[in-house]
Amino acid sequence: MAVPKSKQSKQRTNTRYANFKAAAPTLVECPHCHELKQPHKVCKKCGYYDGREVLNVEESK
Repeated sequence: MAVPKSKQSKQRTNTRYANFKAAAPTLVECPHCHELKQPHKVCKKCGYYDGREVLNVEESK
């Protein structure tokens, strides 16, 4: 079985993961209030999900 001859440094190990770039989240239009929201999540503006009210959102004036 192959065994490494010496320990790999932390910097060399971490450079394997340095090329990752996070993608921007996907946004869809809320069918109730027409604001942009993430899919399969409750709308933060109106509190609706799947056509029914899940959160009771009070608008501050």
